[in-house]
Amino acid sequence: MVFRIPSPRWYGRLSALGAALVLVAVGATAVAAPIEPGQSATLVGAQSGRCLTVPGAGTANGTQTQLQDCTGAAGQTWTYTAGKQLTVNGNKCLDASGSGTTNGTQVIIWDCNGQNNQQWNVNAGGTITGVQSGLCLDANAGGTANGTRIILWSCNGGTNQQWSSPTPPPDPPVPGGAGTCDIYASGGTPCVAAHSTVRALYGTYSGNLYQVRRSSDSTTRNIGVRSAGGAADAAAQDSFCAGTACVITVVYDQSGRGNDLWYQGSSVVPGSPQSRPATATSESLTVGGSKAYSLYINPGNSYWRDGHLTGVPTGSAPEGMYMVTSGTHVNGGCCFDYGNSETTRAADAAGAMDAINFSTQCWFGGCAGRGPWVQADLEWGLYSGGSQSWNSNQRAFTSKFVTAMLKNNGTSRFALRGANAQTGSLTTLWDGALPPGYSPMKKQGAIILGSGGDCCKPGGGANLSAGTFYEGAMVSGYPSDATDNAVQANIVAAGYR
Repeated sequence: MVFRIPSPRWYGRLSALGAALVLVAVGATAVAAPIEPGQSATLVGAQSGRCLTVPGAGTANGTQTQLQDCTGAAGQTWTYTAGKQLTVNGNKCLDASGSGTTNGTQVIIWDCNGQNNQQWNVNAGGTITGVQSGLCLDANAGGTANGTRIILWSCNGGTNQQWSSPTPPPDPPVPGGAGTCDIYASGGTPCVAAHSTVRALYGTYSGNLYQVRRSSDSTTRNIGVRSAGGAADAAAQDSFCAGTACVITVVYDQSGRGNDLWYQGSSVVPGSPQSRPATATSESLTVGGSKAYSLYINPGNSYWRDGHLTGVPTGSAPEGMYMVTSGTHVNGGCCFDYGNSETTRAADAAGAMDAINFSTQCWFGGCAGRGPWVQADLEWGLYSGGSQSWNSNQRAFTSKFVTAMLKNNGTSRFALRGANAQTGSLTTLWDGALPPGYSPMKKQGAIILGSGGDCCKPGGGANLSAGTFYEGAMVSGYPSDATDNAVQANIVAAGYR
C-alpha cells in the first residue's frame, strides 16, 4: 500500500506509531547537492519552486529568510564558503537564530562570525542541515507561497526540505575569433565603449587602437592592429618613436560610437592642463605572442570623454564594465578609475559615478589584506561592498595581470568580480544591495580613465593615482554571470605575458 502523506510533519508522527510503512514521495524527484563549495547560486525549494530569499535585500541582523519568487534580485544569491557558511549580500551569513537547535528555530541572517550556528552541511539529495543542530532547512508547514518563513525542522525527507540550484545557462554563443565585445553583444549587453592599447576587442576590428605623439617634432601616428581582430602593431610604434620620446594622446573607441579617450588637457577635450599624456614606452608585454605596449599611468596622467550623447548609460540605466589592469603597478592615490563619471568634472552627488577602482586605497575599511582591491567608485566613496563595513568576500589581487569587473542595475544591486587575467575563473567579491543613499544612481555618462571624477582641479587631488590599463569596455545593460565568465575566458585565452 502506498500512503499519500498530507504534510511533511506527518513523517515523524507516523514513525512514532511503530508501523512498518513504505513511504513514497509522490511527485518528488531526486536532486543533487544544490551548491558546491566556492559556488554562488540561488537556492530553489523543490516543493515551491521559489527561492531562499532575504526580503528586500535587507542587511539588518535578525532578518527572517523566506520564500519568494526567483527574480535574480539581491538577497537571492548565496555563496557556500570553505568554512561551510552560506553568505548573502556580501557580508551576512545564514544563521540559526539564538543558536537554536529545536524544531521551529528561525533561520535568519546575521553578521558572519564563524560560529557553529552559521555552518551548514549541503547534502546529496538537496537537504541543507545545520552543523550545530543537525536539523534541516525547512519551508515552514510545507508552505509554498511568497513570504513562507524558513525554519529548522527534523529532517523527514519532505520536498519542503529539498533545495536545488538551476543549471547555469551555457556561455553565450560566440562567433569564431570573437573578442570581448562580441561576447557582450551575444549576451544582450552590447559595448558602448571599447578601449585597448594591446588588441582588438571585436573579432573583425581592423581600425586604430591609439595614437602616439613624439617629442622630437610633435607629430603623431595612429597605431592599429596587425590584422583584423588581432594584436597591436607595436613595430609601427617602435619605428615611429625610435630615438625620441613618445606619449599616448588618445585611446580610440572600437565600438564605433566615437567615445575616444583623450588625455585631459588636450585641445580636443576641454579640460585642465594639469593632466598630461602618459609615456608610450613605459611597459611592453606580449599578447598572443605579439609585442604590445600598455597605457602606463602615473600621477598626473588621465583620460576623459563626454559620452552621454553617444550611448553611455545615464541616470539609473543599468550598465557593466571591465578592465584588464595590473596588480604590480598601483598606489593609494585618488583615483585609478575606469568607467562612468561626471560630465561636470565635479563631485556632484552620491551615485554620479559608476566606475571600477583598482588601488590600495580603502575608504571605509571593508577590505582584506593590503590590496590592491577591485572596488566601485560611486562618487563620495570607494565601496568594496554594499556599505561602510567589512566585506568578508573581498580579497587582494596582486598578480601581474588582473581582470576587474563592475556591474550595476542602477536601482538596487551592483556586483564586483575579479580574477587573475592569465588563468582561472572570476571571484565574486560582492553581489548585493547598493550602499545607502545610492539608489537610484545618478550617472552622468562621461568616461574616466586614470583619475577620479573631479579631475583635474588645482592641486590635482583626484589625479594622484598610478595604474596600468591594457583593455576595457563599458556595456549597456546588466551582463549575466555567464557573459562575465565568457569574457574572462576570452581574456585568459588572449595570452597576456
